[in-house]
Amino acid sequence: MCFSIREVSASTCHISGFVHGKKGIRYCHKEKNGPDNCCVAGKRYPQFRCSPAVSAKTPSILTVNIFDNGEDELGVSLCDGRFHSNSELLVTLSSGWLRLDGKNRCNNKIRISANGRSVVAKVVDECDSVNGCDAEHDFEPPCRNNVVSGSLGVWKALKLNESIGELKVTWSDV
Repeated sequence: MCFSIREVSASTCHISGFVHGKKGIRYCHKEKNGPDNCCVAGKRYPQFRCSPAVSAKTPSILTVNIFDNGEDELGVSLCDGRFHSNSELLVTLSSGWLRLDGKNRCNNKIRISANGRSVVAKVVDECDSVNGCDAEHDFEPPCRNNVVSGSLGVWKALKLNESIGELKVTWSDV
């Protein structure tokens, strides 16, 4: 791929504001084998009410998401109110791509491509790029505006090692 993470996040969407980390946050879910993604008191985290424009090859960052009951501290999927098996081909999208660009992608399919392979996955949840650093969002910062967060099934179908945590990919509507 020929784009940097900075290019992906800044292409046509600018920061809409900031969420501030608060004092007294004592609990934050830490991902299994993943980074500590907790808000820090006094730090500013960017909010995005948009995402880069969708094209036939929309650059994005693929991250790992857990959908099984009890493993995702944030609860059921927004689009269908259910937990899912991690082996299913599922994704969450940044807020702008899920619903803020005028198209609701809930329960729709998208094609994700990486390293010469592609997979079709169902959109079931939102990676909130507007809100964060509170109990409702597990004291995590708002999501970046360019995230496609895939189930372990997506990573496996693309023959990727999920322990790398994130990877540059492209995606498109199906």
